[in-house]
Amino acid sequence: MKKLLLMTVFAFFTFSAFVSASELSSAYKKEYTFLKAQKSELQSRFIKEETQQKADIAKAGEKLNGLQEKLIKISDDLKVGQERLETLTQKASDVAENGDITAVVTQQATAALQEYGLEMDESKKTTNVEKLTAAFAKSLKLYEELSSIRTVKGKFYLPSGKPVQADIVKVGNIAAFGISKEAIGALAPAGEGKYKLWNSTDASDDAKALFSGTELDSLDIFVYENLDKEVEFKKEKTVGDTVRAGGVIGYIILALGLLGLLLIALRVMLLSKSGSNVENLTKTVVENLTSNGGVSAAQEAIKGYKGSTARVLKATLRNITRDREHIEDIVMENILNESSAIDKFGSFVLVIAAVAPLLGLLGTVTGMISTFDIITEHGTGDPKLLSGGISEALVTTMLGLIVAIPLLLLGNLLSGWAQNIKDSMEQAALHIINVFEKNNVKG
Repeated sequence: MKKLLLMTVFAFFTFSAFVSASELSSAYKKEYTFLKAQKSELQSRFIKEETQQKADIAKAGEKLNGLQEKLIKISDDLKVGQERLETLTQKASDVAENGDITAVVTQQATAALQEYGLEMDESKKTTNVEKLTAAFAKSLKLYEELSSIRTVKGKFYLPSGKPVQADIVKVGNIAAFGISKEAIGALAPAGEGKYKLWNSTDASDDAKALFSGTELDSLDIFVYENLDKEVEFKKEKTVGDTVRAGGVIGYIILALGLLGLLLIALRVMLLSKSGSNVENLTKTVVENLTSNGGVSAAQEAIKGYKGSTARVLKATLRNITRDREHIEDIVMENILNESSAIDKFGSFVLVIAAVAPLLGLLGTVTGMISTFDIITEHGTGDPKLLSGGISEALVTTMLGLIVAIPLLLLGNLLSGWAQNIKDSMEQAALHIINVFEKNNVKG
């Protein structure tokens, strides 16, 4: 029974499994067929979309190429437009700049012409170009007038300051002559457009010739730049002016120079006195020495003489009986004693000659320091401010050389003269000794 039951259950399950497998296979086939159909549809749609996309891409590419060409053309047009704009801007700037330059030149021309009494049309209707053209025309006319010799009525000032009415003969715009009853001659600027008679030249004949229209080969004139600034009269510079320009150091150098000349004069007198009687004394001593009186007569003959030579010869006669070597030593000793009197003032003169140029150099240094101080304070605009220091620098150097050169020359000449006097005294003493020994003179 159990066996039958088991077989029944087994058969049921086997049938159930058979039925499920069959249904599953059928479902699978249906699904596969559906999926295959769907795949074919999708492939067909894919191909269709792909074809459409390729067409759209090709169409978009053509459109993009067209837009790129338009962009390139627009860029080229923009570049050309920018270049034209820059050109126009530059032209506009040049025009504006030229307009400004023209306005400035017009203003300058107007101001320059107003100085000569020429007025320009300042109305707004007149353009700058028209004003500039008119200015050129008036300038040409003014140039022709100023470059000619012409006579006008006016006045000038005499050196005393008195104004006189006169005919003014103008030579271009650089010189003028005045002709009046009081005076005739060349004129110089007196400031503020006025004239004054120049006192350094006599140009009356030239003034008369120009006034009468006579042509001259040369003119004695005073040339000036303008009449706005007065020109000072030319003054003759004296020795006092030169010394004053040297300042304190200049006076010191001059004082030393005068002292040096005084010492030289005194030295000349001393040397003349010392050297004038050497030959006479020697001759007197020799004559009396060779006479019957001998040494005593010679001593008595020169007893009344004074001076360096007389003292040396007296000492020689007092010791003439001694050994020659001893006598010569005595002679040299006496000559050395007399050297202080013979060389008196000589060293001081040479010291002054050496110090004078050094003082001149000191004045040069102080003058340049003064000049640089003025430059630091006032600048270099006015040369007159600088002239004081420069004059001191140059004048002191000049004075130092003027003092040093003659003092040095004369001092050395006088030193040579003094040495000659010493040599003459020595020769005279030795001559007397030789005469004494040769003639066996009695002592």
